[in-house]
Amino acid sequence: MSNPPPHLTPAELEAWQTAIQEANRHNVFCHCRRCDREWVASNYVACLCGSTDVEYILCWQFPDD
Repeated sequence: MSNPPPHLTPAELEAWQTAIQEANRHNVFCHCRRCDREWVASNYVACLCGSTDVEYILCWQFPDD
């Protein structure tokens, strides 16, 4: 998880951490190393080609621009 801004109150920090956890639960970028298929899922699943050699990247790590 990335580091929160140091000026957050405890309540703001908890809200920030909750938002990151929620994003992690519903936005996982998946890339199959066997067939190169890419998709976004809400969980860690095997590829449609049957491969379990899948790279998972949590989408909050991508910049918005």
